[in-house]
Amino acid sequence: MAQEKAYLEKLLPKYLEQDLAAYKKGLAENSPFLDCLINELQGSINSAFVNGAITEEQCDYLYTTYVYEEGSFQ
Repeated sequence: MAQEKAYLEKLLPKYLEQDLAAYKKGLAENSPFLDCLINELQGSINSAFVNGAITEEQCDYLYTTYVYEEGSFQ
C-alpha cells in the first residue's frame, strides 16, 4: 500500500522533507537517536498539517507509513 501512495511524499514543505530524509537515514544507519528523529518528524507533520501545507491524506499517509507501525507507535 505504501508504494501505491508514495506520490503523497511529493511537494512537501522543505522542513518536512528534511526531517523525513533525516529519519530515513537514521533508520538505514540504525541511529541511536531514532526517538529524537521520529519526534522531529512527528512535529513537522503536525505543523505542516495545521498550517495547511499538506493535506489530511498526506498527513495520514505519513503517520501510518513512518510514525505508526500496524497501529502502534514505533
